[in-house]
Amino acid sequence: MFGLDTTLTVLLIICLLAACFFEFINGFHDTANAVATVIYTNSMKPTVAVVYSGILNFTGVMLGGIAVAMGIVNLLPMDALVDSNPYHGVAMILALLISAIIWNFGTWYFGIPSSSSHTLIGSILGIGLAFAFLPGDLGLTAVNWDKAKDTGLALLLSPLIGFSVAIIMMFIFKRFIKNEIIYKEPIPGKMPPIWIRMLLWITCGLVSFFHGQNDGQKGVGLIMLILIAILPGQFAIDASVNLQSVNGNVNKIELLMAKADTTVLAKKEKILYAEVMKYSDHFEEVTVNKFNSDEVGLKERFSLRKDVIKITKNTDKIIKGGNLTLSANEIKELNHEIKATKKLIEYAPSWVIIIVSLCLGLGTMVGWKRIVKTVGEKIGKQHMSYAQGASAELVASMGIGMASAYGVPVSTTHMLSSGIAGSMVAKKGLKNLQKGTIKTIALAWLLTLPVTIILSGGLFLLFRAIL
Repeated sequence: MFGLDTTLTVLLIICLLAACFFEFINGFHDTANAVATVIYTNSMKPTVAVVYSGILNFTGVMLGGIAVAMGIVNLLPMDALVDSNPYHGVAMILALLISAIIWNFGTWYFGIPSSSSHTLIGSILGIGLAFAFLPGDLGLTAVNWDKAKDTGLALLLSPLIGFSVAIIMMFIFKRFIKNEIIYKEPIPGKMPPIWIRMLLWITCGLVSFFHGQNDGQKGVGLIMLILIAILPGQFAIDASVNLQSVNGNVNKIELLMAKADTTVLAKKEKILYAEVMKYSDHFEEVTVNKFNSDEVGLKERFSLRKDVIKITKNTDKIIKGGNLTLSANEIKELNHEIKATKKLIEYAPSWVIIIVSLCLGLGTMVGWKRIVKTVGEKIGKQHMSYAQGASAELVASMGIGMASAYGVPVSTTHMLSSGIAGSMVAKKGLKNLQKGTIKTIALAWLLTLPVTIILSGGLFLLFRAIL
């Protein structure tokens, strides 16, 4: 397979299966966030709800693009983590996936709503930090701290936003919907009026769709990490992109940067500037008179990926430094060229997206009951009303949708669980929450990052010693 030896081929298959299993667990771990409201308000039968959610999760992945996926890939710079030894790539992937699967499966088993996003980010950071214990000078630079900061901020704010906006949503409902039925507890075994059911069907569908868009892309990012790490020659760059088109973008970046006054740049910025020029020249040299990746050798394809990463990231850092002596229009043009250049490396084959869609959709249809019970019964002291279910899911769907649009990984679990808590508080204050459940969820939220960082970092160093 792709010229790999038998051992590496087996390890590649194991890594791919582990990534699919992670997404499968993600499906039934996070599905409860979408279906708990329709089940506990008698708006939809459990089996129908889960299948409905599974189909929309599948659709969300298929139509969601790859912005979040690339956010996952870019969290650990590939030029720092991929070297000439493919077994090192295997060590990285196995450590990441095993630690994420252990935590996700464990929290699911005990019925604790926990964030798959948190789990994945913690595992990636653990591997990056573990590089500080390896020979060489990577140290803490193996982590893309700018991207980690943005991701961490999104994960930190999502439960606070979900909680606050759900309270506001409940007040809006009270202001404009005077029908008291929507605020009462559902009658066991009796379906609500059709208009309430339709509202909850729509909100459940939105959460499911946007969950597929956001969390499904994380699976796509994982598989791309595997393919790029183990098979950089075949998957480092997008074979469908015209190299001369990207060459034109790189050339424009080089010309615009050449206009800048380098004497006013800080010392580190001058180093970044020199690298931009160096890697731009190399890219243009390798791609001269070549139009597609088939005309470039396997090893050179990965070097082109490294060129693009260095050019775009270094230029972006210089722009953010504020010392670049270019006009506002020139900086705008520079940002446009950076984005256009990235099209060569920011991609995912359609078969990867289809596989992840299937794993997430199928996972959605099994194993959902444990988390559903916690979300539906144990967050608030009272049975969830129709308005509470709808407000929590509206908040979650809007939050996840916005995060997906901006390419930011966000926790479906945190958004919806906090939304349900907020809707409970809006009715009778903090006394309406079950403190034991809230403490357990909060503890899992606080422990996820440190536990997965330590677990993945330790496994990575172990696998590096073995492989």
